[in-house]
Amino acid sequence: MPLPKTVGSFEILQEIGEGGMGVIYLARQPALDRQVVLKKIHRRLLEDRGMLERFQREARVAASVHHQNVVAVYDCFAAGGDHYIAQELVDGRDVQSILREAGKLDARIVARVALEVIRGLEEIHARGIIHRDLKPANVLIGSRGQVKIADFGIAFDERAKGLTHPGTLLGSVPYMSPEQMLGERLDYRSDLFALGVLLYEMLTGRPPYLPAEDPSTDTLLRRIQKERFDSPTRHASHVPLYLRRLVRSCLRAKPSRRVQSATAVRRQLARHLGGLSQVECREEIAAFLWEQGVFRSCDGSTEVQPVSRPRRARAGRWLLPAAAMALLVVSVAGFAAVSWRVTPSAVNASVPAPLTSASIAAPAPVAAEPAKVWFVADPWAEVQVEDGETFFTPRAAPVALAPGRHRVVFQHPGLGRAEQTLDLLPGEERVVRHAYGDPAR
Repeated sequence: MPLPKTVGSFEILQEIGEGGMGVIYLARQPALDRQVVLKKIHRRLLEDRGMLERFQREARVAASVHHQNVVAVYDCFAAGGDHYIAQELVDGRDVQSILREAGKLDARIVARVALEVIRGLEEIHARGIIHRDLKPANVLIGSRGQVKIADFGIAFDERAKGLTHPGTLLGSVPYMSPEQMLGERLDYRSDLFALGVLLYEMLTGRPPYLPAEDPSTDTLLRRIQKERFDSPTRHASHVPLYLRRLVRSCLRAKPSRRVQSATAVRRQLARHLGGLSQVECREEIAAFLWEQGVFRSCDGSTEVQPVSRPRRARAGRWLLPAAAMALLVVSVAGFAAVSWRVTPSAVNASVPAPLTSASIAAPAPVAAEPAKVWFVADPWAEVQVEDGETFFTPRAAPVALAPGRHRVVFQHPGLGRAEQTLDLLPGEERVVRHAYGDPAR
């Protein structure tokens, strides 16, 4: 099939990849004089209305996050009967391909990549979004050391109507949390489990749980639930204690025992790295990857030279990393996301209460529609609504509360206790926030 010359307001430069979900193009946006990546969904998939809705929702969710550690989405449009997403071009490689070539990364660089990833994840969670597919293929590292989270194809946005039905499993083994593998309701801590797998793999060159070692996913799940994985030091030397502890706290099987927020992870890393700035992180990551030969120059493009690792200038040459074209299509992996449907082992049916003469003579009034309340605390808190439900933030799902007045208690072990009083109307939707203060954020 011939390559189209233009699509909407974009000039197509070349096709750079194809997956089960669609085709990826390198394109140019003349109006802003910049190159972009265009993702086109296969037409055959448009027969399923849900696939188009998911594709369009991916664009909306990603576009709602504005952060330098998240791949930016510029546009979502239809042209000539096809549907496209235009997004930021990252001239580098994904972590999966880097590990395939390098085997593993130095712990010093892993910590810096992790700090950049968690900064992006913290912003994603602050927007009420669970990524649900954090893995090496969806973390991009540019030739200047920039680290960006990509692919929101199966992300969950608490503000939007969900397309995933209960009991549906979406994600990538072995990066899914145990609750995600079971098709249960998730919160932000599921992404933190995936972060632990990512950290472990960058440190050791292999994930903590290998599906190939197990005859079934059920066996893999049991190993994850029992937290049976080797210490990173068995596969890599010189892994600092704080990184081993961080990996362990992320990989806890029960969300209640896991590290509780992206903010907590960022603070741990920032404390051990001595307040390293984002510019310093990028320079050190870039210098390491260029020195290791992960990024290589080729004739015809500009060679990226990290500030921390100056080289002799080459007059009149334009160099681009040879692997750049391969990386531009990292989002193709998201196009081929695998899904499984899990049948719940039991379905509980509610039995209506029997009628009584009293109820016939004087029917009870219809209960007012409950209010939906989202609770947000900075950095995090244990929340108790009166004498009822207790939970931790961040929490993706709203809490259903009866109309009327409620007392809410926010409790943090280091920052203290705070109370709020809510007056809720029937059917009201509200976000309740409490900030302890975070000058480092």
